[in-house]
Amino acid sequence: MDQEELQALLQAIASGATTPEQGLEQLRHLPVEDYRNVRQGQPEVIFGQGKTVEQIAMIMESISSRGSNLLVTRLDETRAVELLAAFPKAFYHADARCLTLEITPQQEQGRGTILIIAAGTSDLPVASEALVTARFMGNRAELLCNVEVAELHRLLSRIEQLRSATVLIVVAGMEGALPSVVGGLVDRPVIAVPTSVGYGASFGGIAALLGMLNSCACGVTVVNIDNGIGAACAASLMNRG
Repeated sequence: MDQEELQALLQAIASGATTPEQGLEQLRHLPVEDYRNVRQGQPEVIFGQGKTVEQIAMIMESISSRGSNLLVTRLDETRAVELLAAFPKAFYHADARCLTLEITPQQEQGRGTILIIAAGTSDLPVASEALVTARFMGNRAELLCNVEVAELHRLLSRIEQLRSATVLIVVAGMEGALPSVVGGLVDRPVIAVPTSVGYGASFGGIAALLGMLNSCACGVTVVNIDNGIGAACAASLMNRG
């Protein structure tokens, strides 16, 4: 049951077409897996890292059998091939390391565009995860890549695209300076995503994370290292507001 179905049930109770007792009986049998959709209006997400193909397939079968869409993240190509054999309607997004299965066409819900900005090509896996997630959740989303602060003219040449977005997700490793620059150029929410990309002193993304947390630009919020999906979920909620 999604939010539209729940609203229809409540309207049926209000109109008298369904009794409160009948409505309660329907809700009593609501699977626990459906609660995320009802609470947040977002489809189910399976964190694929560390799970076997069999474990993921079992969860996918449980969710898809109820007509629910689902997203599997952090999935390597080897396991994806096996899952695609079992779920031929699924699609594997190699750059994002994500698999999506759409049982019901996703309706566009956002009021604007979510722009994902990747500092460099090395940040693309995380940026692509954010892109796939944002689109899967019913948003218009675009990707802008290779606009690192070391090549600032590339970013400034796309200033109109930046300012036309409703929410911006900025993905960067190394010193993590790009979100501060973007935050100083736009009057929109900026979600910063540090990546584990960088040389030894980057400490697997810690340097970028601390740099983003210490941003001097107002309106910049920060998610965890390599957390493209977390950024996309937050941006999706902002884009509906």
